[in-house]
Amino acid sequence: MSLFYAYRAATRLLGPALYLYLNRRKNRGKEDPGRIGERFGHPSAMRPKGNLVWIHGASVGESLSALPVIDEIRRRYPNVSVLVTTGTVTSAALMHDRLPHGVIHQFIPIDRQVSVARFLHHWKPDVALWLESDLWPNMLTKAKKAGVKLVLLNGRISAKSFKGYSRFPSFIRPVIAAFDLILTQSVEESERFESLGATHVKTAGNLKFTAPSLPADDTELANLREQIGQRPVWLASSTFEGEERIAADVHKELIATHNSLLTIVVPRHPNRADDIEADLIAQGLQVSRRSLGHAITPQTDIYLADTIGELGLFYRISPICFMGKTMCATGGQNPLEPARLGCAILHGPDMSNFITISEEMRAAGACRPAADGADLTRQVGALLRDSATVQKIADAGLAYANSKAEVLDRTLDALRPIMSEKAIQEVDHA
Repeated sequence: MSLFYAYRAATRLLGPALYLYLNRRKNRGKEDPGRIGERFGHPSAMRPKGNLVWIHGASVGESLSALPVIDEIRRRYPNVSVLVTTGTVTSAALMHDRLPHGVIHQFIPIDRQVSVARFLHHWKPDVALWLESDLWPNMLTKAKKAGVKLVLLNGRISAKSFKGYSRFPSFIRPVIAAFDLILTQSVEESERFESLGATHVKTAGNLKFTAPSLPADDTELANLREQIGQRPVWLASSTFEGEERIAADVHKELIATHNSLLTIVVPRHPNRADDIEADLIAQGLQVSRRSLGHAITPQTDIYLADTIGELGLFYRISPICFMGKTMCATGGQNPLEPARLGCAILHGPDMSNFITISEEMRAAGACRPAADGADLTRQVGALLRDSATVQKIADAGLAYANSKAEVLDRTLDALRPIMSEKAIQEVDHA
């Protein structure tokens, strides 16, 4: 039995275990209890009449990349309906706030054949646009068998994943073969997909360059700026376990020379906030928590922004930003988000999830790496003393973030033949 069919059998046999797993996630706040049925393929909305384009982005990053694609599809194909699926509570909250009126959101079902079949039977999508690398074997192969035209957008395979897939070609080939078209972020990604057996591959560029700036509530922005006043401020964004302590060490070291310094910490997973707060207080720091409605007072050392979907606020407030998941975890977060909002960006040694972008940004003077916590302290301190350099880095970041907007047109143009095969007619708005 090939590994692919072994996977299929395992997902069938492990049904009860998957149910318990999702229930545990629900109890930890990682699943929406009111919509858990969607994870088993039970719809919570009616299917609209006519053609339906289904767009899937696993989490927040992919969801943000999908937004300009959704807008452009609705502009070019006004008679088509759009269904969006995501896999996390955070991305669902983002979609609730940012999807255009009339676009339907559902949680992606677990990759078990009965759940997948239930989902496909109800929604009957004509075209599915899959973002990046969330490759679920049962879903993709059954959608292909059901006649759905499948396209991978912003295709990405990390070096680690490519190495793993290459060891098990019988597993990955049926999944890759499900796609009628694969549009990748780079030539290197195209070569990896072709090595795994893909035949219809094009390099379109990275859709993350087309994502809109993260939003911010104007009233909240004004309130926070008033509370901060003229205090020097820096931000540790999307931090993982261990990086909050590094941020605290930076703060404690620099407070001696910047006696009103404010450090803002935005954890990637806000459900860790209780533990983070306890650790910071144990280090003798004054903490204000956003989720509890605490104000930033003159005594606040650390503002713990433990909420979802508000990064746009803090990128606008802080001129200096450290990207999390680069010191104590691996891969990094999207540096284009703070670059669009005028931040001078620092990051740790591992930006492997955004290796091309981070390398190009460093070459353009749009971000700077820090080797460890001590180096981060040195660099944050230097930038706090040098507003001209902060502005120079920020300007370079904004220029880089705006440099490849043509990716969206290239992507939609490549989709045109797929859409026409399903009799989805494009409207000329020229």
